[in-house]
Order: sequence, then structure tokens, then C-alpha cells
Amino acid sequence: MYCGSCIRDNALVSGLEQLGWDVTLLPLYTPIRVDEEDRSIDQVFFGGVNVYLQQKIPFFRWIPRFLDRWLDNPKLIRRVASGAVSISPKELGSMTYSMVRGEDGFQKKEVKRLVHWLKDIVKPDLICLTNLLVGGSIPALKRELGIPILVMLQGDDVFLDELEEPWRGRVLSAMCALASEVDGFITFSQFYREHISKVFGIEEGKFHITPLGLQTDGSEGVVASREKQYPGKTVGYFARLAPEKGFDLAVDAFLQLAATDEAIRFEAGGWLSGKDEAFVARQLEKIDNAGLKCRSLIHVSPDREAKRAMLSRVDVFTVPARFIEPKGLSVLEAMACGIPVVVPNRGAYPEMIASSGGGLLCEPESSDDLATKIRSLLDDGESSREIGRRARDWVLRENSREAMARATGDVFAEVLGCGLPRSAL
Repeated sequence: MYCGSCIRDNALVSGLEQLGWDVTLLPLYTPIRVDEEDRSIDQVFFGGVNVYLQQKIPFFRWIPRFLDRWLDNPKLIRRVASGAVSISPKELGSMTYSMVRGEDGFQKKEVKRLVHWLKDIVKPDLICLTNLLVGGSIPALKRELGIPILVMLQGDDVFLDELEEPWRGRVLSAMCALASEVDGFITFSQFYREHISKVFGIEEGKFHITPLGLQTDGSEGVVASREKQYPGKTVGYFARLAPEKGFDLAVDAFLQLAATDEAIRFEAGGWLSGKDEAFVARQLEKIDNAGLKCRSLIHVSPDREAKRAMLSRVDVFTVPARFIEPKGLSVLEAMACGIPVVVPNRGAYPEMIASSGGGLLCEPESSDDLATKIRSLLDDGESSREIGRRARDWVLRENSREAMARATGDVFAEVLGCGLPRSAL
């Protein structure tokens, strides 16, 4: 799985370093996996294998450090993760609660190890966590390091809402307590700031809004390839191949469009988890039964080059997510390639479309309206082309890696009370 948040964080670190910041990108739970140069250190804290064993088997809460080092080895974690099936949040309630309890949870020795490493080796001036779910160490970090801690909120509520009771309520209560100790929060849209501030009871004055941002190098090649094949009628989708991302809605919209237009094609890509294999098989069966297999192409976990090749063939892009999308990174990536988008009218998407003019909004969870909006773009090539240009211009101007790094660096400097780059984690 190429992790969208990891790709975004990796690009942010690269941009901050170019601005003179000394940044350490530290993986928690698993090594990051990105489709560009990995800027993280080759070390994992709260290693997923170790954390799971500590949760399930008391013996592992007391094993010596040399065994911990073996269990936290990035190579071992990658090997285990590569063959593992995806586990639903519904099955992780007790472990999530233990993790957010930090020093009071079963993984307390992991908190101690992280605090020691940061205090004695890295000695950062500021810590920025990329979500609150990994914030169980915040009280110990504040007490032992005495430095500001920021948290990026970019989907914690989506995971939280999938937990079953009583764990959801317990985890939410613990996260609200952690939030009260945080010095500031970063979100990527006004909508999500308002939404998540109510979830965790955070004062809106503690929020900073920065661009979502991504690495745009190479997007010009996709634009050039698309120009050569213009006009076309390929509908694109790139996200997890899962019901929560609306993959079936995209398939249904394609089936409607293809029934009346022989030129319509569908191309999709993304990560497929074990729990969603049956779901995806049903979508492919629908395409096959409609006699449209030859007009569709599905890429499972494509690499960077394969993803760009796919985007170069796409004329309209969609990710009709069923949940309230806090980011929409894959949509932003399509826009950077000059592709007009159709996305649901909720979450972060309305702000994205209003700011860029780079696409259309459709009714959430309606494949009919999704098909209608896609058709309107495919049938008006010149308008679609202009919308795509506006989308790309907006991303390059306001959501590039450099724009994201400048805005985030300004937040760091404000929190630190300085005007010069310093070290961050």
C-alpha cells in the first residue's frame, strides 16, 4: 500500500529541508511506503508487530531491549505487512484504547523508549504528530522535553467512527484529554477545522490551516501526454479499491455512461486489501456481465510510473467517497495533471472546487448524479479542458510542495516564537 498521508508528509519534509529546516521524519507503527525518495529514518517506534504482541501477550511487555529491536526491525515489519490481510478498525478497539492511554497502556515501555530517544539523541525544538491517534505519548513528551507539540488532524474521526462501543467512547474520551495538552493543530480546510474541533472539543483558535500540498514534479509529462490524445472519453478513479472510497459508485456511473456511448472507457487504480477482495470481484463481475471488460482496466497497487501512465489516459477523474473526506490527496494529484474532477458535495471537496474552479460537485452516494456530471464534462471538451487548466494552475500556485512547506514552516516558526528555521520532528 502506498500511503497517501505518508506521501504528503514525505513531500512536506523535503520542502521544509529546502527551506533550511532540520527535520526528522520518524515512522510509527510501520515504515512509510511512498512512490518517491523516502525521507524517513530507517527506524520504527511503536512497531506494529511489537505493539500487537504487547497487547495480546503480557510476556512481550517485559522482554529485553535486544528482542524489541528485532521485533521493531523495519525489514521484519515490511515482510510481515506484505503478507498480512487488512484488519478492520472494528477489531482494534482494545489496542487503540491502550495506545492512546500512553503510559497507562500496555505499550508503556514504547512510550519510554520514544521519550528517551527524542530527549537524549534528537533533541528537537518542536514535535509535529501527523494524527492524534498516535498521541498517547504526548503527556510524557510534554513533561520530559518541555517543547511545543503540534498535531495534524487528517482523518482521525474516520477511523474513530469505525470502532465499536464501548471502545469508541473510551478512545474518544482519551483523545479529547490528549487534545487539551496540544499546543496547536493543523488542518487542510476550513470545513475540517470546524468539524474536528467539535469532535474533540478543541478551541478553534488553536487551529492553523495549511495547504494539503504534494510533489508536482513529473506532472508536466502527464499533461503533455494528455494533450496528444485530446479529446478522449476515459473516466478515471485512483484511491483504495474499497466501498468507503466509492469504487462501486464509480463503476456504476461508468456502466450508465457506457450503455449509451461506445467511446466511454474506465480506468482505475489503487490498493486492494484482503477484506475488500470480494467487494472488488463483484464490481468486476458487473463490468463483465455488461460486456464492458474490454473497455475497462484496473491497476492494483501500481507504482509511480504506472500511476502517471494511467493518469495520462484519463479525461475526467472521480473518487466518490462515502465518508466525509478530510483531504482528497488523489483528487489533488489528478488536478495537478490538468484533469477535471467530479467529487461529492461534502467534506473538504466543496472548498477545493470553489477555490480552484477545477471540477464539479455531485450529490453524495449518487451514481446517477455522478454519471450526469461526468457526462457534462465529456460532452463539452473545450469547457472540460479549461476546467482542467484551472485545476492545474491552482495546484501549482497554492498546493505545491513548496507552498505547503512555506505555510507549514510559518506555523512552526510562529509556535516556536522565532523567525528562523530550527529543528522539528
